[in-house]
Amino acid sequence: MDRRREELMAAALELFSKRDAEDVSIDDVATAAGASRALVYHYFGGKQELYVAALRSAALELEDRLRPVQGGTAIEELAAGLTRYFDFVEDHAAGFAALLRGGPANRAGEVGEIVEGVRKRLFKMITNQLGVSEPTPALRTTLRSWIASVETAGLDWLENRDIERPTLERLLVDQMVALLEVATRHDGEVGALLPDFPSGRPEQGSGE
Repeated sequence: MDRRREELMAAALELFSKRDAEDVSIDDVATAAGASRALVYHYFGGKQELYVAALRSAALELEDRLRPVQGGTAIEELAAGLTRYFDFVEDHAAGFAALLRGGPANRAGEVGEIVEGVRKRLFKMITNQLGVSEPTPALRTTLRSWIASVETAGLDWLENRDIERPTLERLLVDQMVALLEVATRHDGEVGALLPDFPSGRPEQGSGE
């Protein structure tokens, strides 16, 4: 990809991560990137095209990091997937925040499809790890609720940074186990998944 185009998208993501898209102008992006307004229009037809291109770039990299690495138990693979997810959150804070912080008006059309695409990738990664091709309604609801928790945790961590990343990742794995245990009370099929997500979880030390 053209280096100048990448710089413009990086500047745009930084701005979009802090302000609503409608409050960011082409001039703002040009100034932040140390470029001219004409250069922005050279690469992008307008602000919406720039916004979509920047978010799509962030989403593609996050989805690439979510590609599963087989070889462990379901809980080990989930933990590894979370680590890769939070690697992206830490390495590309502006991109992650911009991806999830758009206002309600931005949830339709291309932007909504980009955000939903990331969620579907994460959902597919989890169901693959569980060995489930057609999740039951209770499991589907449980997994989607957990994904929303992961997104919220990522934004909260970027804002506060008052919990160690490994602790946060273990907390989220524990939340998944707890949610599956609750779902089992309403759907016996979910119970078959719990042997792969034992209540003991990975060893975390006596103080945890």
